[in-house]
Amino acid sequence: MRRRDFIVGAGAAAFTAVSRKRILGANDRIGMALIGSGRRGREVMKAFLATGRAELRCLCDVYDVQRGRAKEALVKADQKPHETIAIEDALDRRDVDAVLIGSPDHLHLTQAAAALKAGKHVYLEKPTTHNFDEGEKFIAVVKQSGKVLQTGTQQRSGAHYKQAKEDIFERGKLGQVIFARAVWSDFPWQRRKIEPQPKPAGFDWERFIGPAKKVPYEWVRYDAWRYFPDYGNGLLADILTHWADVAQWMMNEPAPVSAIATGGIYQLNDGRVNPDTVNAILQYKGGWNLTFESTVLPIKNERASVFFEGTEGTLDISRDGYIFRPNKGEPQIVKSTQNLEVAHATSFLDAIKNGTPPSAPINIGVEACNPVHLAKAAYWHKKRMRFDAGGKKIVEDV
Repeated sequence: MRRRDFIVGAGAAAFTAVSRKRILGANDRIGMALIGSGRRGREVMKAFLATGRAELRCLCDVYDVQRGRAKEALVKADQKPHETIAIEDALDRRDVDAVLIGSPDHLHLTQAAAALKAGKHVYLEKPTTHNFDEGEKFIAVVKQSGKVLQTGTQQRSGAHYKQAKEDIFERGKLGQVIFARAVWSDFPWQRRKIEPQPKPAGFDWERFIGPAKKVPYEWVRYDAWRYFPDYGNGLLADILTHWADVAQWMMNEPAPVSAIATGGIYQLNDGRVNPDTVNAILQYKGGWNLTFESTVLPIKNERASVFFEGTEGTLDISRDGYIFRPNKGEPQIVKSTQNLEVAHATSFLDAIKNGTPPSAPINIGVEACNPVHLAKAAYWHKKRMRFDAGGKKIVEDV
């Protein structure tokens, strides 16, 4: 390893996790309910359990098969968490201190609001908001509750992201940043062909639909909900949320002023509505553009990252580290082995137990979604869109 290379994350994170586990002990764990026990919910709950500071006490999902998968993946033989289809049942439990919401995006506001009003702390998977007008409602309900809400942009807990912010951006090492380019593609799970099937006996279609438009049952709408704007915003919500948050954090700008977007269904004509491929350009008041490109198709990016280009150098930052290349001098390579999921879960648990601020509070989650909503409006309207003067509406940029 060269003199200018560094590794962050592994040793310190492991020591911290072990130390806290010993201090808190088995009887001082946070009791949690997993609401929405699909693939992502299970993955994040594994991170909570890996801290040794949380205990899964309730599984809540509209589909009994998903609850069974979560039980198999997460629950030890001697544990028997309560299982329920109804969120109300989970929130009524006194042994549940906090909830992890891994449900489809259109359910985030109603479920998070219900949990907060029930006195539970909330870890909310990204994207925080499904529609732009939900942002202020989210902020108000969190403030009123007095509870901790952590949004699921886990880069905010990454040691090397914080290091890049302090060492490179706050010290102006890139000079004037002009472009930030964000790329991430190739998502096999979103290329699946979903065959029709009768409604399973253990599946509650009405609870899945929730506040969305009422439509007749179709299996594809549940099993591939990201294909449909009624429940998710596709690549813009799943991917741009993360990378726009990184760019805005580093650049100290919480919102773009305008956006254009293009793309479409280029290959996967399987009934989906959201595009399989999308590009967006977001313009910021500080004089820089964020360019985003993503496809679910098998395009292999060398690095799924955000690449900043400034007048004094470049920075390529991803989840496994970053490369800073000054125009003059040697490159600086920082490698990270930190588990961002565990770090983000730890931040949430610290906020509950110690009163420290979570690394991605509600305002950060809302701000990470606003570029998504602007780009989404540009895509569907096929026009340049902007926020109005008060930042309250998305309007055509004329």
